[in-house]
Amino acid sequence: MIFKFTMMLYRFLAGAFFNLGGLKILKRKYKNDVLERMGIIKNVPSDCIWVHAVSVGEVQSASSLIREIKNNSDLPCIISTVTPTGRDTAVKLLSGIVDKIIYSVWDYKKFVKLAIENIQPKIYITMETELWPELLTQLHSKNIPVYLANGRISEKSFKRLKKTAWFWKNILSCFNKLMVRFEEDREKFLTLGVPDEKIIITGDCKVDTLLNRRDETSGNEWDWLKTEGGKLFVAGSTHQGEDEIIISAFRMVRKKFQKSKLVIVPRHPERSLMSIASVLPYSDLQAELFSKLPDENERDSKNFDVLVIDKIGMLFSLYAAADAVFVGGSLVDKGGQNPFEPALFGLKTIHGPYMTDFPDTDRMDTMKAAQCVHSDFELARAWGESLSAEERKKAQTACKKYFNTLGGAAKKTWQAVEENLNALEI
Repeated sequence: MIFKFTMMLYRFLAGAFFNLGGLKILKRKYKNDVLERMGIIKNVPSDCIWVHAVSVGEVQSASSLIREIKNNSDLPCIISTVTPTGRDTAVKLLSGIVDKIIYSVWDYKKFVKLAIENIQPKIYITMETELWPELLTQLHSKNIPVYLANGRISEKSFKRLKKTAWFWKNILSCFNKLMVRFEEDREKFLTLGVPDEKIIITGDCKVDTLLNRRDETSGNEWDWLKTEGGKLFVAGSTHQGEDEIIISAFRMVRKKFQKSKLVIVPRHPERSLMSIASVLPYSDLQAELFSKLPDENERDSKNFDVLVIDKIGMLFSLYAAADAVFVGGSLVDKGGQNPFEPALFGLKTIHGPYMTDFPDTDRMDTMKAAQCVHSDFELARAWGESLSAEERKKAQTACKKYFNTLGGAAKKTWQAVEENLNALEI
């Protein structure tokens, strides 16, 4: 009864928003993307598998799963995203593989109803933790099987969801199966009231995608950054409060490797000018924005010591080119960023203590594929130690062993979906 009342309230508030000016605001913001978000979706193949991935990271996870589906099923497959960058990533990774790429419908009753009528999916798979109450309840009411793939809940979201666990227990009951990454993810869903028999640990689908990308990435486009006797340090997905620590560590390690370069890739490109400003107090360092560099053939790394990337989509190839790395969102309490990407290239992933969004980092640390630091001094020391030939060889071995334990999450996920579908047809 309480859940029913809460859903009525949710629908009332959604209706009030869309009918009292909210829709006009969204139409101005999204312009040409509005129709699909209102459920007006055309030319969708019948009986398709509908995969939903909110943005870039989720699309990367979905990519390996969709490839697995297309390799083992005759069913057509579409993918929906929320953000334009997510759509761009889907175009980049899945064009020619997926049957259609659309924007996700806004979670308003009549829009969702129209979207389901237009798509008529055979099954619905949502990636990671996209929990839209209206969409999930309508799919469930129409007996359309619903699955969660690569399930995860960040520590911040978990604290919020626990406060209204009675509501989310009912929303989560719409899922036929929840395929989660690790044991830590399973425990969170159990706490929210999901029955144990509905949860399957499959590993991280994103790893399968990254393994494919690694084989296609050389990092050669960054060779112009490297100088004789110098090293290339890359700090990826940094957040406010980390740049100063990273720059201080770089200055320490640069005393030994004097011609080295540091590349900072802020998690949010709009913060790039703040990263530049962090260099200004030091007269021995010059910084430059990537967007201010001359054409590719005219670039010269002699003009700066620190390069700040203010463009999306460049970090992966930078990891391929790097000699030593740091993964951000971890020296400040932001839950951390992806620790797998640098390790794919045999680099020890140096990170801070706040990696709650990536619980398997502890296992990476234990296997010596990653290392936790707490200060600029510890970061400088970890960087310096990781540069020796012996330590680099150890890191390469550790990273290889680690990834040998992770592969195949996409296959396990699709097998779990198929088994459940077969059981439903009995």
